[in-house]
Amino acid sequence: MLVSEKQKRMGDNRLKILAEARGFLEKQGGSASDRETLLKLLDILTAALERYSPEDIPITQGIARELINNRALLAMLKQQTDELDALKKLSINLTSSLDLPDVLDAVVSEAVRLIENARDVNIFLYRNYRLSFGAALDSDGVRNKPFSKPRSNGLTYTVARQGEIIIVEDMRNHPLFATAPKDWSGSIIAIPLKVGDAVVGVMNLSRLTLGGFSPSELRLLSLLSDQAAVAISNASLHQMISRQAYSDTLTGLPNRRALDERLEEEVQSARRNNYSFAVIMMDLDGFKEVNDTYGHSVGDDVLRLVFNQMARGVRNTDFLARYGGDELTLILTQSDMSSAQIVAEKIVEGMGKLKYKLPDGRKLKLGISGGIAIFPVNARNGPDMLRAADAALYQAKKHKRGAFEVARGITGPLATHRIGGE
Repeated sequence: MLVSEKQKRMGDNRLKILAEARGFLEKQGGSASDRETLLKLLDILTAALERYSPEDIPITQGIARELINNRALLAMLKQQTDELDALKKLSINLTSSLDLPDVLDAVVSEAVRLIENARDVNIFLYRNYRLSFGAALDSDGVRNKPFSKPRSNGLTYTVARQGEIIIVEDMRNHPLFATAPKDWSGSIIAIPLKVGDAVVGVMNLSRLTLGGFSPSELRLLSLLSDQAAVAISNASLHQMISRQAYSDTLTGLPNRRALDERLEEEVQSARRNNYSFAVIMMDLDGFKEVNDTYGHSVGDDVLRLVFNQMARGVRNTDFLARYGGDELTLILTQSDMSSAQIVAEKIVEGMGKLKYKLPDGRKLKLGISGGIAIFPVNARNGPDMLRAADAALYQAKKHKRGAFEVARGITGPLATHRIGGE
């Protein structure tokens, strides 16, 4: 495409204006970054004016001179550019990651970068009236090392409870720091992170210098705190949805999907660290009669009672999941056959202690049968471990209800059979 004479003349005029502006700015002094920021703004402005008012060159030159001469306007434009840049970076983090630590790390990084003389920034999450650590960064670049643990009567808890910004211009002469260590000094601001009216966290920024914070700094910190609050809200929602996706809706226990993933993790860990673990598959004896006699509503109550009682009896490191129907699967990490059999005995004993009165006044009587498989004795991957334990459970149900059978030999992959083959 050929460039018209008129377009060429307009381009030459813009370059001339920018060259004059550069020379004038160099004479006035100031930082190179400030000069480049203003020249970029002038370039955008002159290009826009050419498009809509191509013949008004004197107007463009006049606006350029006004921008150069007005240092306050330059400072304001630079501040707004910084705000937009920070917002852009944080928005990218918010849209590209649902990982809360990553987003909070980006927020504290921007705060330290943009607020002059910032000593450290700390973010704490607030839930159920308690604060927990979220993210931190100091001026030396040290990350995730909080300045201090929040004091129950200190600044951070006060802001969390009141939901209002508090600025302390001198820590050594403020009642909120009366019980603080004597070496604490400087100024600090604490900002509540709010979603609607609910406080979900607090962001603190301190610096060694005394005094308050400028309107532009307060605006920047407000922007950053809003982003942090959104990140916390999004992460909470994501965690809730994840829990629902991996939880059984009736009992609240992990579901089959969660079991498969945890079992795969256990296999990989056992291989790396050279240890054994057990998988126990269990099935309730007599549950079908409860369902058939009293209906599914009573059956659901019984499942919740049994499964939740069993969940309270396992170690924190173990994993109990609902496999389906009235079947449960238990992963016993770093366990051998003898320890798995001890756990099985306790489960049978616990079933005998169940107390539940049925609608007709009768006492609930249920038994439990199970199958035990040991990694890597009975299988060498997750699916085969489940099949080995399930085969042992089948033997228990068939020959000795109320007992736990041990898997025999090693279970390999399922054989594939061709249908209609030669």
